[in-house]
Amino acid sequence: MKLIISTIVLLAAIYIGYKFMFRKPSKLPELDLQKWWGAGVRTEGQDDSIRPFKIDFNDSMIADLRQRLKNRRRFTKPLEGTQAQYGMNTDYLETILNYWANDYNFKERAELLNAFPHFKTKIQGLDLHFIHVKPKVDDNKKVLPLLMLHGWPSSSKEFAKVIPILTAPKRGYDIVFEVIAVDLPGYGYSEGTNKKGLNPVQMAIIMRNLMFRIGFTKFYIQGGDWGSQVATHMATLFPENILGYHCNMPVSSRPISYVKLLIGSLFPRLTDPVAHSRVYPLKKYFSYIMRESGYFHIQATKPDTVGVGLTDSPSGLAAYLMEKMAMCSNSEQLDKPHGGLANLDLNDVLDTVTIMWANECVVTATRLYAESFFYPEINILQDIPTEVPMAALKFLYEVVYQPDWIIRDKFPNLVRSTVIDYGGHFAALHTPKEFADDIFAAAEAFIEFHKKEK
Repeated sequence: MKLIISTIVLLAAIYIGYKFMFRKPSKLPELDLQKWWGAGVRTEGQDDSIRPFKIDFNDSMIADLRQRLKNRRRFTKPLEGTQAQYGMNTDYLETILNYWANDYNFKERAELLNAFPHFKTKIQGLDLHFIHVKPKVDDNKKVLPLLMLHGWPSSSKEFAKVIPILTAPKRGYDIVFEVIAVDLPGYGYSEGTNKKGLNPVQMAIIMRNLMFRIGFTKFYIQGGDWGSQVATHMATLFPENILGYHCNMPVSSRPISYVKLLIGSLFPRLTDPVAHSRVYPLKKYFSYIMRESGYFHIQATKPDTVGVGLTDSPSGLAAYLMEKMAMCSNSEQLDKPHGGLANLDLNDVLDTVTIMWANECVVTATRLYAESFFYPEINILQDIPTEVPMAALKFLYEVVYQPDWIIRDKFPNLVRSTVIDYGGHFAALHTPKEFADDIFAAAEAFIEFHKKEK
């Protein structure tokens, strides 16, 4: 009986896949490349200057935060025999909150971030914050502009450990990077919108216009999490501007890809001899998705409701953000009180939470989930293959995994794929050396690809 069912499923999947395979991809949608996202309506004479900016954890914010942390209500104790299986372990949380209130050095952490040059500029009505680091090298090094895009619940701070590596000469390479690490709209120190529809496609347009403002019409991009979605849409919409795309959460969302995922479950070792156990058997994979995706559904449907508590309570904000950062760093450590958080430097984690708290941006950041499923341009672009050369970096505990034969549905010019048997979702914080090393190697592969194309 099992063989009969498997055969029926296989034949159905092959038929559906055949239908999708020979279906013509959609044309690019017509989009307003200067759509206004600022308050009110567009007016003449908009400021297009690029202004220096400095991060400041000011005294009044720190005093208010510490008071709220010290006056927090008593937490419910974990159930006997549980660690992080029910979410954030409140005994462990108490330790972190005490550290945040008493020992976390706000001023020192801000100054560490201010070691980079920070800027702001208005793009389509929104004031965007970005880090821009130019390498100090002689003329025998080729400087490559690289736009770096983070995800939720992050900011440009996520790249603080890799920027020094990317902007310094590396043995064996004649290239180095000029890094632009941006806060997505509504995240970090970038302004959010009061208008509906600011989805990853629209953010892709904003990011392209930002790079034009800075002075680059051709550049490389790097992205993970929501940053990978924004970067994917950039590569699809503007292939003439994107020289290469490095991704540490590579995903194809084409319909054919889901069919192939099902087919692969019948022959996992053939379709992915290297890391098939990361996605197969599908029963185990779907159980993991169901266990960990509750936050996703809440944020995609009622972000403003959950945002009330997170905006008002630093304890609640820390617990909510850190629980997801923990699981995404190691999903197999729910039997530990930290639930995976110990894989990250605690100061890095608290930097992320502090930036979210100081800017009161958890709602504007979280709304991206709600804006990402109900606009036709998203589905249209997801189903259009892009010819931009792409490099995939796959860490062990990344939240989503796809084999290369599926990634190529969206990125036929997959020039490099790296599978690493450790590390997680916040790769730039967790494994900065491996992350930066792969970007250097990917850039060389992109350059070689374009040489062959010519």
